[in-house]
Amino acid sequence: QVQLVESGGGLVQAGGSLRLSCTASGRTFSMYAMGWFRQSPGKERDFVAAISSRSGDTYYADSVKGRFTITRDNAKNTVYLQMNSLKSEDTAVYYCATGARPYNDYARYDYWGQGTQVTVSS
Repeated sequence: QVQLVESGGGLVQAGGSLRLSCTASGRTFSMYAMGWFRQSPGKERDFVAAISSRSGDTYYADSVKGRFTITRDNAKNTVYLQMNSLKSEDTAVYYCATGARPYNDYARYDYWGQGTQVTVSS
């Protein structure tokens, strides 16, 4: 059974930083792409960032490009999302997901974590 567990969310002031982690179990982590999405109340689940399985190619939503960095440590079965220069509009529940490719479409991912709340105060 595949499980993804996020951590690292919290309350931070605008301009601050947070690092989210997502640890996977139940499948060969290094063989799958990983993605981060976020969702605010009443809104769609939006793509944030993704990283490919082997080459580590990264992809970002325009809204976070230059501020967020996705990385992965295959030895630890963990993907990270470093978030800098946070803005109030970054407030959301952040989810990690695993899939065959680094898609920006949430419907194409197979498994999801439970989410972690990020709140940015202005």
